[in-house]
Amino acid sequence: MERRAIGATALTVGAVGLGCMPMSWAYSASEQRGDRSSRTVHAALDAGTTLLDTADMYGPFTNELLLGRVLAQRRDDAFVSTKCGLLVGDQHIVANGRPGYVRRACDASLRRLRTEVIDLYQLHRADPEVPVEETWGAMAELVAAGKVRALGLCAMDARASRRTGTDRYGATIALLERMQQVFPVSAVQAELSVWAPEATERLLPWCAARGVGLLAAMPLGSGYLTGTLTPGQGFEPDDVRARHPRFTAEVMASNQPVVAGLRRVAGRHGATPAQVALAWVLARGPQVVPVPGAKRERWAVENAAAAGLELSAADLAEIAALPPAWESWH
Repeated sequence: MERRAIGATALTVGAVGLGCMPMSWAYSASEQRGDRSSRTVHAALDAGTTLLDTADMYGPFTNELLLGRVLAQRRDDAFVSTKCGLLVGDQHIVANGRPGYVRRACDASLRRLRTEVIDLYQLHRADPEVPVEETWGAMAELVAAGKVRALGLCAMDARASRRTGTDRYGATIALLERMQQVFPVSAVQAELSVWAPEATERLLPWCAARGVGLLAAMPLGSGYLTGTLTPGQGFEPDDVRARHPRFTAEVMASNQPVVAGLRRVAGRHGATPAQVALAWVLARGPQVVPVPGAKRERWAVENAAAAGLELSAADLAEIAALPPAWESWH
């Protein structure tokens, strides 16, 4: 598999990563089985994927423990990315950016992952009660201590501004500028897909100009762009999509032309809609690494194969001409 650089460091990863969150968090619990998840991670590594993306809050903690069992056997094959900064309570998820917490969280993640060093340590959310310079400074100390190789920011909370029509990534870029004054940012994780391309407007150019990698989260639109979901199919109550406005029967039906367009392009290449969606993300630039989630081996292998799919200029033009995805926030 082609390899891509993470930031201005010498660290490289396979062009398509593996998002491990669905194995332990936010998606159907009936699909979350440790033995099958372990096989999925092994299959991804066998297919050339190296970047394994997790977080201490997924589970919480169980996702890192799952990966730790795999890493105990295959640490040299993997690039480990995990996150700190969010605490899961009974009713709420709260940010914690206090330096002491960051140090303890890192040590705990290292134990669960059964590794001596985390390749990419991401701040999951900035704590509004703690200056980001203090949080980022504590994370930089972890690099100096040899516990972490590179630092990144998860900017998934920026998507909420779509509801108000405000600049979706303006606040994120301002935050990144402050962080850069303390220690280099190697990667930013943000939503990027055919149906959510907003990161290409300001965030991606900012990253490209500074040699910062962009980890494209939700590149398959939480499964919608695979073409395997049907309007009105329903989701298990514990599945985040059961409450997400993008996955109402009305909105899913309205966005079928997007999937149909991907399917047309896929037919010309002997590929799947999911592979075309990932190839589109890869075509955004050499610093972009899509990180699709997967719970089953077949999906992890299929996603990895998208690294070998090169879309033509005509393909990209056809995708660009698709109607914008419609969604309701009501």
